[in-house]
Amino acid sequence: MNHQERISAFIELGIVLGSVAENPSESNWSVTVNQAEANNRWFTQENIALALKGISYMLEGEKLEKWLATYPNIPEKGEKRVGLIMAGNIPLVGFHDLLCVLASGNTAVVKVSSQDEILPKKLLETIAEINPELASKIELSDGKLENFTHVIATGSDNSARYFEYYFGKYPNIIRKNRNSIAIINGDESLDELRALGKDIFRYFGLGCRNVSKVYLSDKMEPKTFIATLEDWKPIGNHNKYFNNYEYHKAIFLVERMAHLDNGFLLLREEASLGCPVGVLHFQTYATLDQMKAEIKIHEDEIQCVVASDKLGLENSVPFGKAQSPELWDYADGVDTMAFLLD
Repeated sequence: MNHQERISAFIELGIVLGSVAENPSESNWSVTVNQAEANNRWFTQENIALALKGISYMLEGEKLEKWLATYPNIPEKGEKRVGLIMAGNIPLVGFHDLLCVLASGNTAVVKVSSQDEILPKKLLETIAEINPELASKIELSDGKLENFTHVIATGSDNSARYFEYYFGKYPNIIRKNRNSIAIINGDESLDELRALGKDIFRYFGLGCRNVSKVYLSDKMEPKTFIATLEDWKPIGNHNKYFNNYEYHKAIFLVERMAHLDNGFLLLREEASLGCPVGVLHFQTYATLDQMKAEIKIHEDEIQCVVASDKLGLENSVPFGKAQSPELWDYADGVDTMAFLLD
């Protein structure tokens, strides 16, 4: 199939998934959504719908055309067989990699995560209904990943060492743990700070684009900041989330570790970027130059930086938009399409 036929198929897929996202329980995905939630309790219907909506947002015609126009030499039929080892931390988290392989005309040999094995199979069925030829470029591997020429693998720092050992001899992109941060300078509006809640709590904070640490200007009290997140109190009704919150709360109390507690989130002053579910780390800073230096130090650990446009930070994301990446917002800043077209 040619380049334009692929784009047309992607646009139609986006329309279908957008429709499903409006009401997953009453769509032809309803059984799949229920099965996915039963298989992984973090995959609530709300979060599955959010993921489908995000994919639909990516697959708008103008966005696809703008994105692919920057790669003028896309072949109609690529020669590469790309092994995709997908993560399972949030629903369909590996879709962008799959899209890149298909858009580049290559074949995807997909190894799904045991935490997210139901939704990708339904996605493949949907693609086959739209365009069987495009679906023929996707092969699901139930066992050992075999018969590939390139590899894109996403996992933890531990699994990345495994990937590097087994796949190091192939052209590859291997992703490790990353976290996202937010910078609060004290001049933000209440609406901006409330929007930050989306970046912290969506997908229960399990995504690499979720904010796991906030840097607070010394002009803002931590108590003032945590009070702006009150709208997200209902997240405590989710059993797995609240169990994590209570577990870490007990540890903090027993170990007499200083923290703030609003009843569903623990705010703790901590240097590390990563934090467990139910906890948010913070540190204070004095100047923007100090923050820029901090970002530079941790650039290999940071997925995205959430901040006000007024701060003028390069490549920062507005409040509330961390989980709405554009097609050209590549994970770890590595251009996947350029890799596939090289």
